[in-house]
Amino acid sequence: MRKLPNCYWTLLVFLVLMAGCDTGEHLNIYSSRHYDTDLDLFDKFTEETGIQVNLIEGGSDELIERIKNEGVNSPADIVITVDAGRLWRAKEAGILQALHSRRMEERLPEELIDPERYWFGLSQRVRGVIYNRDRVDPDELDGYWELADEKWSGRICVRSSGNIYNQSLVASLIETHGIEDTEEWARRLVANFARSPQGGDTDQIRAVAAGQCDIALANHYYLARLYNSARNADREVAEQVGIYFPGQQHSGAHVNISGAGLAAHSPNIENAVLFMEYLTMPESQQLFAGANFEYPAVEDVSLPEELVQFGRFESDAVNVSAYGRNNPDAIRLMDRAGWR
Repeated sequence: MRKLPNCYWTLLVFLVLMAGCDTGEHLNIYSSRHYDTDLDLFDKFTEETGIQVNLIEGGSDELIERIKNEGVNSPADIVITVDAGRLWRAKEAGILQALHSRRMEERLPEELIDPERYWFGLSQRVRGVIYNRDRVDPDELDGYWELADEKWSGRICVRSSGNIYNQSLVASLIETHGIEDTEEWARRLVANFARSPQGGDTDQIRAVAAGQCDIALANHYYLARLYNSARNADREVAEQVGIYFPGQQHSGAHVNISGAGLAAHSPNIENAVLFMEYLTMPESQQLFAGANFEYPAVEDVSLPEELVQFGRFESDAVNVSAYGRNNPDAIRLMDRAGWR
C-alpha cells in the first residue's frame, strides 16, 4: 500500500483549522475511559482543528445500551472502550459502522483492527505472568499453555472466570488451539490454583508478593501503577515481583486493547474520521496509551519509564476480534473446567 506523504497530516489539520475554527463544528465522543490525559488529548485536538469535543462518559455496557436506545437519532460520533470483547459487543449491537482509513490501516498492526473495519485498537494491554522474584527463576517460565504443567501445582493465583481479561485470554487460546484442547488446558490450570479465584489484577500481584502464590496472571499496567504509586507499600510490592511476557518460541504474548469505532449514525462523520486518524499520531499515542501505562498501538512511539523496565514484547499475532467471537465458548469452557 502506498505510504502517504509526510505533509499529509499537517495540510489536513491546516485545512480543517481554517474551515472549522469559527463554524461551531463539534464531535460527540462516548467513552468508558476516565483519564485526565484523555481530556488533555481532546483539548489539544480542539486547539489544532477548531472542532469542539463533547464527552459522554459511562461504563462500556451502559454506553452500548444508551446508543442502542437512542437509535437513529443518537448524537454519538465515536465510541471508545476497553477490551476487544466489548468492542465486539458494540459491533454486534449494531451501534458501529465500518471506517476505511488508509492512514489508520498503515499505522496500526493488522491484528489490532477489526477485519471489517468496525473498530481499531489504539493502545495495547499485555497479559503478563507475575512471578515472585525470591521463589521463581524467570527461566522456569514458558508460555500460558505451560501454566497447566503440574510443576505449578498449588502455585498460581488468578481472578475469576467472570473477568473479561481472562475470558479474552481463553478466547485467544481457543482461536489457536481449538475448544477441546483449550478445555483440557483450563482443567489442568484450575488444578494448579493456589486458592479460589478472587479479587482483581492488583490483588493477584499483592498475593504473589506476599507468598500466597508464586505466579499470577495480570495485565502489565497494574504492576506499572504500583511502581508509580505515591504509597511506599505499593512500591515495595512492585519491587518483590517481576513480569514475564511469553516470547515467540512460546506463541507470544496475549495482547488486548483500548480502542474506538465510528458510531453507526454519526452526524459528524468527517470530524470523527479526522479524530480517529489523529489518535494514531505519535504525540496522541503517547497521551492515549500513557494515561494508563499501556503500550502504544503504533510502532516506534517512545515508552514511559515504567514500561521501559518491562521491555518490549512479542505479540501472539492473534487478531483481537477473535476474543469477542469466541467469548461465549470461552465462558462455557471455563465453567465446565471448574474455573469459577
